[in-house]
Amino acid sequence: MRRYDGVGVVVTGSSRGLGRALALAFAAEGAHVGVTYRTQAESAEETLALVREAGGTGEVHRIDMREADSVRSAFAAFEEERPIDVLVNNAAVVRDQPFMMLSPKDWSDSIATNLTGTYHACRAVLPFMMARRRGAIVNVSSVAALRATPGQAAYGASKAGVLGLTRTLALEVAARGVRVNAIVPGLLDTGMGARLDRRKVGERLAQIPVGKLGTGEEVASVALFLASGEASYVVGQALTVDGGLSL
Repeated sequence: MRRYDGVGVVVTGSSRGLGRALALAFAAEGAHVGVTYRTQAESAEETLALVREAGGTGEVHRIDMREADSVRSAFAAFEEERPIDVLVNNAAVVRDQPFMMLSPKDWSDSIATNLTGTYHACRAVLPFMMARRRGAIVNVSSVAALRATPGQAAYGASKAGVLGLTRTLALEVAARGVRVNAIVPGLLDTGMGARLDRRKVGERLAQIPVGKLGTGEEVASVALFLASGEASYVVGQALTVDGGLSL
């Protein structure tokens, strides 16, 4: 029997990149995967097709993580299809600019999607999980929350906020049967990392002790652990998956 046979899992921002890798990892373990997107509808449908090829089932919903009503209605639709046992908060945007060039809109978009979007998703799913007295939430932060990088004031602040939210929320809901933890990925060869200037990637590679970029699959394996019964006594933790970059 696979670890997630019949389990309902929602992965936000799963149309491509790390989100897709997360969705496929849960699908390969038998999950029913909720795939979400905001603008990449075709890519989201591709993810759903890959989910089914991997051995899972699933559905697609459009969500604007910045809007509470959008998140709430989508999660209610997921619940009608399959109870949500696992939420992976992955949806994020990057608006990298030197601080003095960072516009108020870029700042607010980063916070609204990366941090407030995580808040909206947790608010939407927790009533269901707490009523059943079971569930796991895995929030995706970033090494940018731990290690300063020029141009990432907005992204780093939003992802540091995710870590603070994770700890406090974990403390509040653990007694109701819901575990909340976080993953802290480093520089990956997929998603945002794949779109970086190659020269910058080369500079960062020299700072990674293992000497290579991480993969979406390496991060997804940690999510599979944190959301499973194998991590039943792991609460409010942030597991860093960065090849040693933050050391």
